[in-house]
Amino acid sequence: MFESLSERLGGVFDRLRGRGALTEADVRTAMREVRIALLEADVALPVARDFVEKATEQAIGHEVLRSVTPGQQVVKIVHDTLVEMLGPDTAELEIAVTPPAVIMLVGLQGSGKTTTTAKLSKLLKSQGKKVMMASLDVNRPAAQEQLAVLGTQTEVQTLPIVAGQQPVEIARRALNAAKLQGYDVLMLDTAGRLHVDQALMDEMKAVADIATPNEILLVVDSLTGQDAVNVASSFSEQVPLTGVILTRMDGDARGGAALSMRAVTGKPIKFAGMGEKLDQLEAFHPKRVAGRILGMGDVVSLVEKAAAAIQEEDAEKMAARLAKGQFDMNDLRGQLAQMRRMGGLGALAGMMPGMKKAQAAVDQVGGDKVLIRMDAMITSMTPKERAKPDLINAKRKIRIAKGSGTTVQEVNKLLKMHMEMQTAMKRLKKMGGLKGMLGMLGKGGPGGGMGGIGNALGGAGLGDMMGKLDTGGLPGLGGPGAPQLPPGFENLIKKK
Repeated sequence: MFESLSERLGGVFDRLRGRGALTEADVRTAMREVRIALLEADVALPVARDFVEKATEQAIGHEVLRSVTPGQQVVKIVHDTLVEMLGPDTAELEIAVTPPAVIMLVGLQGSGKTTTTAKLSKLLKSQGKKVMMASLDVNRPAAQEQLAVLGTQTEVQTLPIVAGQQPVEIARRALNAAKLQGYDVLMLDTAGRLHVDQALMDEMKAVADIATPNEILLVVDSLTGQDAVNVASSFSEQVPLTGVILTRMDGDARGGAALSMRAVTGKPIKFAGMGEKLDQLEAFHPKRVAGRILGMGDVVSLVEKAAAAIQEEDAEKMAARLAKGQFDMNDLRGQLAQMRRMGGLGALAGMMPGMKKAQAAVDQVGGDKVLIRMDAMITSMTPKERAKPDLINAKRKIRIAKGSGTTVQEVNKLLKMHMEMQTAMKRLKKMGGLKGMLGMLGKGGPGGGMGGIGNALGGAGLGDMMGKLDTGGLPGLGGPGAPQLPPGFENLIKKK
């Protein structure tokens, strides 16, 4: 999501950064292009108009026109306006002090309410809450059975199904059961409805009156586009919405629904569904999303993904090996597995500042398929070959290539990458191991920070390559001081 909008805005800002000074006409021309980019991304017209007016009002001020780096000032103003439009802070769920807290999910048919109910219940359970789910959908065949199956998968209790009961009766029974059995949270999954169907809307309001929910969350499919605005308006007129959950944020929609929703409903976007799996629901962070749209990366999310994907015990073992300068094929395979758990090369590149074009390059050559092929080659090696790659001669390379369905050239690339990374680890040891690396992280300026580590570990890494491709010279976004990975990773995104 947001790729087309990000590319269009990136082009506008690249032209601004290339100018030594900006006139008011330059700023207004750029803002017109920003407006067109927003409209093409399916952002509602009133929202796009307000956004551009606010950004233009600030951008034509003396702060920009007299700035040493006016292009960067405009980018910052657009970023801040985007954050304001999405909501300044991450919105938390309102969980009642006196349990049970009732969370009611509403939305159109097919927006993903039932799956989202299970995802949110799983998330709350992981936070130590005792959760019960209840399906009020008596219209869709097997809807209640679907939630029961999801409850089994997430190990969350579901309200027993009683044939013939109507939604209001089910809500009353669920509330009584949650109180008697000491549940912290009661999740109510309502029936999907059309916003023109007043009978279903009245039923939804009756359920809300009975359950008096702490949260009424509107579930909206991000692929809805412009019509999402009409959906949000219709529901907000019927029930007091407290927030929005966007589903299919991992899709190829243009992102207009996400950008319009806050402005239309006046309610915060609280969660975003990032995939079909039951653990792929994330809190919505406006500043991080704005950073991704404008190509500034999302390092905080990257760190969080790393923390979730990397086991503490494995990290300690790896740290001990790196401190000794050791790095064999088993270590490389472990690193590749962690990258896949964190979302793959494309997702990681998209979260790193100045790496937008790296993400496109990775996607062009197959993204995660590259990691899968590398894993297949390592799997085709014997335990002795993995521990000592120097043993791999021409005959062994042919066997490994045949066993993994790859070519000898690809095996050579893998071995070369491993050799370069192993050399980098040895240099890291000479720098004083991990403590030495952390010391370099504290140094700023060209040659310091992450860029300095990249140079010390052996020159051109992925960050250096991106500095040549893009970024327009923004500090920290390519070039000197850019984020750098150990040498050899650039081979992952070269065309075979």
